[in-house]
Amino acid sequence: MKVAFVGKGGSGKTTLSSLFVRHLAGIGLPVVAVDADINQHMGAALGLAEDAAVPALGDHLAELKEYLRGDNPRISSAAAMVKTTPPGTGSRLLRVHGPDPFHTAYARVLQPNLTLMATGPFTDDDLGVACYHSKTGAVELYLNHLVDGPGEYVVVDMTAGADTFASGLFTRFDVMFLVAEPTRKGVSVYRQYTEYARDYDVAIKVVGNKVHDEEDVAYLREHVGEDLLTWVGHSPAVRAIEQGRPGAVLEDAGVAALDVLRKAVDERVKDWPKYLEQAAEFHRRNARSWANRAVGEDLRAQIDPGFAFPA
Repeated sequence: MKVAFVGKGGSGKTTLSSLFVRHLAGIGLPVVAVDADINQHMGAALGLAEDAAVPALGDHLAELKEYLRGDNPRISSAAAMVKTTPPGTGSRLLRVHGPDPFHTAYARVLQPNLTLMATGPFTDDDLGVACYHSKTGAVELYLNHLVDGPGEYVVVDMTAGADTFASGLFTRFDVMFLVAEPTRKGVSVYRQYTEYARDYDVAIKVVGNKVHDEEDVAYLREHVGEDLLTWVGHSPAVRAIEQGRPGAVLEDAGVAALDVLRKAVDERVKDWPKYLEQAAEFHRRNARSWANRAVGEDLRAQIDPGFAFPA
């Protein structure tokens, strides 16, 4: 199942996404964690040494596109693939922890059932000439071609704000957990997300963070209603984990909140035909808007109407 953690900067989405990843991996479930934030901190949050390098997917787009293209006759070349290119007959599909470049050459195995990928940070060469979509495009291609099932989890820590909606990326997730503080700014992001996603049946659930008391919970309920799934308060264990102190054990309340998140993910039902339909819709939009001009051909021809994900 594909999960995104989103929210405004400083809301705590990296902390909560990494706690969720730790929780899933700790009970033996297969997890792929993806750091798609412009500020790359998920590795450290998962216990990786600060100086330990994670290959940047954004630096290997050409190789990854060539792999995914396979022998799909609708795609003229790897250079003709864009972030919204959907899979078709002949494309190579991915499986969680499969023997492919995403999970092997350009990932970091943290434990047997946990793999970390990263889009990569901005470099000096990017500054002033590129947007972060050039990095997250690798994640969109990965999700478009990934065949995941129940009991398998891909958890993506997205960049702050509404950048998720710059393409069809927001439709690639089974659940989006919006991390919100009990403040006006925190709930304003919720209103923005639900407005953007209202026509696409995207599941957005709010996770309250930095909640101090019942008044904070009441404030969140007032502004987000039934979309408030659970909340997290002050935790000495989380502080110890963030400081890198070994042996910290999350308190019962925190574990219970993470169990609520897992239950919300597990209750979602996959609709693969709709998943493909939405991929095709946004690919057409991108083709008309910019991609046809950038590539020099009509990329709508890449859509394979006869393709279906394997059962």
